Amino acid sequence: MHFNQFISRKFYSLRQTEVSPSINSKIKALVQQGKYSQALELHSKTPHSALTTAKFTFPSLLKTCASLSNLYHGRTIHASIVTMGLQSDPYIATSLINMYVKCGLLGSALQVFDKMSESRDSAPDITVWNPVIDGYFKYGHFEEGLAQFCRMQELGIRPDGYSLSIVLGICNRLSWYMAGRQIHGYIIRNMFEGDPYLETALIGMYSSCSRPMEAWSLFGKLENRSNIVAWNVMIGGFVENGMWEKSLELYSLAKNENCKLVSASFTGAFTACSHGEVLDFGRQVHCDVIKMNFQDDPYVCTSLLTMYAKSGSVEDAKKVFDQVLDKEVELRNAMISAFIGNGRAYDALGLYNKMKAGETPVDSFTISSLLSGCSVVGSYDFGRTVHAEVIKRSMQSNVAIQSALLTMYYKCGSTEDADSVFYTMKERDVVAWGSMIAGFCQNRRFKDALDLFRAMEKEGVKADSDVMTSVISAGLGLENVELGHLIHGFAIKRGLESDVFVACSLVDMYSKFGFAESAEMVFSSMPNKNLVAWNSMISCYSWNGLPEMSINLLPQILQHGFYLDSVSITTVLVAVSSVAALLKGKTLHAYQIRLQIPSDLQVENALIDMYVKCGCLKYAQLIFENMPRRNLVTWNSMIAGYGSHGNCEEAVRLFKEMKRSETAPDEVTFLALITSCSHSGMVEEGLNLFQLMRIEYGVEPRMEHYASVVDLLGRAGRLDDAYSFIRGMPIDADRSVWLCLLFACRAHRNMELGELVADNLLKMEPARGSNYVPLLNLYGEVEMWDRAANLRASMKGRGLKKSPGCSWIEVKNRVDVFFSGDSSSTRRIEIYKTLSSLKSNMEGKGCSYEGIEVC
Repeated sequence: MHFNQFISRKFYSLRQTEVSPSINSKIKALVQQGKYSQALELHSKTPHSALTTAKFTFPSLLKTCASLSNLYHGRTIHASIVTMGLQSDPYIATSLINMYVKCGLLGSALQVFDKMSESRDSAPDITVWNPVIDGYFKYGHFEEGLAQFCRMQELGIRPDGYSLSIVLGICNRLSWYMAGRQIHGYIIRNMFEGDPYLETALIGMYSSCSRPMEAWSLFGKLENRSNIVAWNVMIGGFVENGMWEKSLELYSLAKNENCKLVSASFTGAFTACSHGEVLDFGRQVHCDVIKMNFQDDPYVCTSLLTMYAKSGSVEDAKKVFDQVLDKEVELRNAMISAFIGNGRAYDALGLYNKMKAGETPVDSFTISSLLSGCSVVGSYDFGRTVHAEVIKRSMQSNVAIQSALLTMYYKCGSTEDADSVFYTMKERDVVAWGSMIAGFCQNRRFKDALDLFRAMEKEGVKADSDVMTSVISAGLGLENVELGHLIHGFAIKRGLESDVFVACSLVDMYSKFGFAESAEMVFSSMPNKNLVAWNSMISCYSWNGLPEMSINLLPQILQHGFYLDSVSITTVLVAVSSVAALLKGKTLHAYQIRLQIPSDLQVENALIDMYVKCGCLKYAQLIFENMPRRNLVTWNSMIAGYGSHGNCEEAVRLFKEMKRSETAPDEVTFLALITSCSHSGMVEEGLNLFQLMRIEYGVEPRMEHYASVVDLLGRAGRLDDAYSFIRGMPIDADRSVWLCLLFACRAHRNMELGELVADNLLKMEPARGSNYVPLLNLYGEVEMWDRAANLRASMKGRGLKKSPGCSWIEVKNRVDVFFSGDSSSTRRIEIYKTLSSLKSNMEGKGCSYEGIEVC
């Protein structure tokens, strides 16, 4: 020991014999009672406090400084500790580190730790390492924190339950699934199982890493079923993963098992009700709150109010608000959000004015809520009013409020105001830059978004996942594949490619560019796939004409412990529709009913479309008739369904019913109706609808509508009328219009007009082989073999080929696809034997099999 330290300690021990220990005991008692300010005041008024403070009092005093964030007193006490030579004491060193971490000085905390590590008298034990690791994590130095955790073990210091819960907490926060799994393995190997804190932390980690079923499996193995904290974490975990029904089931189960419900139990249940908009269950939970006397709990009241608001019952939310006597600012903020979310922006402003008049404190969240509401409802004037209040209250320098202002102005389409706010900001954090870049993207100013991103990089502000997602969106908006690759490379360089939101954006980008394999590579490299990621990949396959691969992803999603949501089901139903795989569609429908997955409007519309395209009009009709709400897509799908099944009268009847429901038709509606009339031979009805579309509804015809009218006239044999209609079109007819007339000419064997139409078609696209096929078929119909042979020779001379026809059939949950002229099927011999048998049977019964040709 150094001579100076020896003298200091000796002098300290002499002074302690002269002073009554009552001061130290009083200080410690005040700290235990949470009276931190009084404890510090007593210590500062004590004569020679630097020398009269007992060793056991220093941790209490440092705890006080940490709680009050009183760095001045903390440093003074630290100086006294050094004077006494007590800086190596593990309890005091731990308290010092905690104090500096909570006061925002991680560097000072690390200096204390490093000096203790250098001391020969005492090396840091686990109680000192824990606050250091926790400090790294609190200030966002995640990699360094994990490195310290590993270094601690390399030095032979074994983690305790608190160490493990700290690391699990950060795995929870960052969705580090693999790291969390490793910690779980360590817990099992080192006999930490049964620790209620660790078990709860593990459940939270698996839930946050989108592994709700693994969390549920762990919850089911709990020995202590009365641990309500674990119940609450599991309830919250189900909600977080979109499984709100399971959350409510678990809440009911906790009640039945007589668990002692606490504030978090009710807030979790109300959050689940909010997600599912289950108002009746929410009212039951409200009754439980009253029975158990939690109606005055501020957290419960706030979540109850929010539940009513999100379920659309804003009056009930207001009743809850009015019944609370001591209204905290959080409750008032929730009521403001409730008003705004239900389209009552001026009621929100009125409540805000009452807060000002009653001198109720207004925080940045109040202002941000108002501005967010303006963004949602697009209320520019209201937003300007709030902005004026921000300036009056001198809050314009608050970065969170400035970011909310940026978002509000961009959502309202006022880019000039947003630019003005941004360029007057003295300090711009990543949120402000991100709001500006996202605003540019929302207003389709993609080049400006990328320019701003480059400026942000020059300022030294590192992009986060939100910014990166917006930049990817900008690259996609510019439709620049090369730029998309560069942005992907930048994301890898910044270490953001494994972030689930960035990765999903990359999958979406490659999907829209038509690079399904690149999207697949990004998806495969994602360490923690959530349901959103799986849905993105399903959409990618469907978007790129790979419906079978979309459907095949479903079992993999279930194997990874996820439950399908409405987005998954809707996307896969689109894929099922494209291949008419009825059995798979019915299986998916049954799955949705069995697991009570909410059947929103998109799911029901997708089911109608699937059943229509798979030939089950009756099922589609049942779904349509039982829908509580219908939108334009619903009506269009059903009208098109009747038309494609040859029931034009029903399609027209449904159109009239649609008009009575005050749903305005669009161009899709009329296309479906005219096509229906074409298939049913209702020529005059179809022509009237075409006129009605423009005159009564102001819907301008597109090329598809003109083609449908030509098809309508052509099928009825009115070929001259069809040709006159084409010549009178206000726009030049494209390939589809001429093909419709050419097919009609073939059907009615009108050689003269057919050749004229074909001539127009071939002049338009001479290098397209499929354009020659209808004319070839027409020559065959009228037995003009010489002309057909000449046309074939001309095609061969130009190197043109006909694209093979394709058909498919679903048998026993398997879809087989066949191409004309393709002999690569593994069941080729069996197919030809069956075809030969059919021909023999037809010959034996005197049936005609003209046109059947074995290729």
